[in-house]
Amino acid sequence: MAKRASVLDLAVPPRRTGETAYRWLYGSLRSAILKGRLVPGGRLPATRDLARQYALARGTVVSAFEQLKSEGYIEGSVGSGTYVSRVLPEQWLQVSSDRQTVRAPRRVRKPSLSAYGQRVQAFPGYEDRPLRAFRANLPALDLFPIALWAKIANRSLRRAPVRQLMGCDALGYLPLRKAVAEYLNTARGVKCAAGQVAIVSGVQEALDLTARLLLNPGDRVCVESPGYIGAHLVFRACGARLSAVAMDREGARIKRLPARGVRLIYVTPGHQFPLGTTMSLGRRMELLGWARRSGAVIFEDDYDSEFRYSGRPIPAMQGLGDAGLVLYAGSFSKVLFPALRLGYVVLPDTLVERVAALKSITIRHCPVLEQAMLAEFITEGHFARHVRRMREVYAERLSVLLEEGRRELRGVLELSEVEAGLQTVGWLHGVSADAAVKAAHARGVDVTSLASYGGRGLNGLQLGFAAVRPGDIRCGVRELAIVLEAARRSAIA
Repeated sequence: MAKRASVLDLAVPPRRTGETAYRWLYGSLRSAILKGRLVPGGRLPATRDLARQYALARGTVVSAFEQLKSEGYIEGSVGSGTYVSRVLPEQWLQVSSDRQTVRAPRRVRKPSLSAYGQRVQAFPGYEDRPLRAFRANLPALDLFPIALWAKIANRSLRRAPVRQLMGCDALGYLPLRKAVAEYLNTARGVKCAAGQVAIVSGVQEALDLTARLLLNPGDRVCVESPGYIGAHLVFRACGARLSAVAMDREGARIKRLPARGVRLIYVTPGHQFPLGTTMSLGRRMELLGWARRSGAVIFEDDYDSEFRYSGRPIPAMQGLGDAGLVLYAGSFSKVLFPALRLGYVVLPDTLVERVAALKSITIRHCPVLEQAMLAEFITEGHFARHVRRMREVYAERLSVLLEEGRRELRGVLELSEVEAGLQTVGWLHGVSADAAVKAAHARGVDVTSLASYGGRGLNGLQLGFAAVRPGDIRCGVRELAIVLEAARRSAIA
């Protein structure tokens, strides 16, 4: 069997009329090396492959390579491959004659942006920084069963039929949609069929789909305050007018919502972000009644409420009333791992066709092979086992944080006993949140001010516990106690 090329084809400029094949190939390779298109240490195609690609005699290619090798441009030997020299002589690094003339920089003409393009703002995502107490919004990635996932991935790839390699429906891989629907009906009290489930890259995509389908510039959207900035950015990019909804211990204060004129309301009832409160059943029914009267649509973001530690579970709002009022979204990023980039949105029947059409002209569909792996992970029971195990781990870590906090932080930071989720909040006494965050970061403690989520007048911090080991939580609490006590003395002085 002929040996196949392991290097990509090499693109060179067209050959000029009257130029010999040898001079053309030699000059093209030399120019590509000097201009950096062929980087030092980069591997060149075999002479046999180049000859076949450009319909040249192999002897011509060998002669060009030998000349370049004698001049120091390339190096290598028979059987080991040919590479661009890592160190080039000084004369070859000098600026070529066609670049010696200094030219005035040309003014680059910027394309005109649409109104949407001018409004859109970046939303920070992955941050490559050390994992330490008390980084929020992350699961315990070191406890994810990666070996099991790799086994399922290997099996899924081996068994993947040809039609799976072609793609899938815009709404997602049907076995995964069925698995998600069964899970939501059983565990979250959602009322849906697989046909209502759209697989998305995460809640952020679900928000974008919803905004583009339901909102026009100038429409009013109600959002929790403080709340999830990622949702605010999506709505603002669409030109919506945002109205803040105040929070209390039962969740969003529904009685303060406008009677009419609201197109959409965004809420996180399972575990309010960032305060951590769980919306009461009475408040959920009140919100559904308001939506029915006002004509507004509810976007229910259930981002991490799989992890519940106390109290009786409350069914999702989508399952409590008219399903046509609610879009219910969730993500596997907080439950499994963020890099998976898979989530779901349960749609009212009236929006299924429209969402499918919108996805068909944008991302088409999420990666099918990853969807197939996740479908097996769920249907074989691994997902449920992982959630149960993590619920126990996170409950222990929350308990350690609360116990240490009561002992070490008394008088300076009062921690909330959340019922669910991956993080909690602490209320400061005698210290400003901005000063606390700055001082804590200097001591290697990761906390976030509630003000960064739009919580004006709320003097508190967000603290994550799920991704932090108990020993690190204890050390983090002690460091934070030193920081806050020093800050309080400084404020008094």
